[in-house]
Amino acid sequence: MAHFIILLGPPGAGKGTQAERIIKKLGIVHISSGNLFRENLEKETDLGRLAKSYMDKGELVPDNVTIAMVRERLTKLDCQTGALLDGFPRTPAQAKALDKILAEKNESILCVPYIKVPEDLSVERLSGRWTCREAGHVYHEKYNPPKEKGICDIDGSPLYQRDDDKRRTVEQRIKVYSQQTAPLIDYYDKNGLLRTIDGTKEIDEITESILKEIT
Repeated sequence: MAHFIILLGPPGAGKGTQAERIIKKLGIVHISSGNLFRENLEKETDLGRLAKSYMDKGELVPDNVTIAMVRERLTKLDCQTGALLDGFPRTPAQAKALDKILAEKNESILCVPYIKVPEDLSVERLSGRWTCREAGHVYHEKYNPPKEKGICDIDGSPLYQRDDDKRRTVEQRIKVYSQQTAPLIDYYDKNGLLRTIDGTKEIDEITESILKEIT
């Protein structure tokens, strides 16, 4: 049986960490919408060029283009055993399109783990991140502080905070995510697929909780 899973959670929920653990355990691929866009743009595929035509005008890439990228990716051989989708779908319209794509393959979504984290914790996790200028080593002022404040342990270069890690930006990202994703959470809840996971627990405990819902 193929495992098609959608991983939901706000910025700072630790989706990336959990995704890597889940795909390793289940032997499936990780399909990130961000990576999918980058690959199509870098390889200058027809869909990549189409997406770029909208991006160059400062417009949002339409649903049908994003959906087409996902549809094409799911035809690849490595998706025969399933896939973990992260960043797609973002809306109920995209979710319905994904249901249709999978139905054409006689497949369906197994479940939708939703890593729930309080907003203040998401902000703390993200806004505390600092990056070294030399090689991009990442620190956190609370969870992984450097030995000397503002200096990278590895190469001694100064640490800086990226614009998207600054508190005001983080708060806006979380606000937008909540507005966009709330209908999606409701969609999968009504379909009986949503599995709410406590994202405040330790990393190993979160992984265990997700795998328990999947297997």
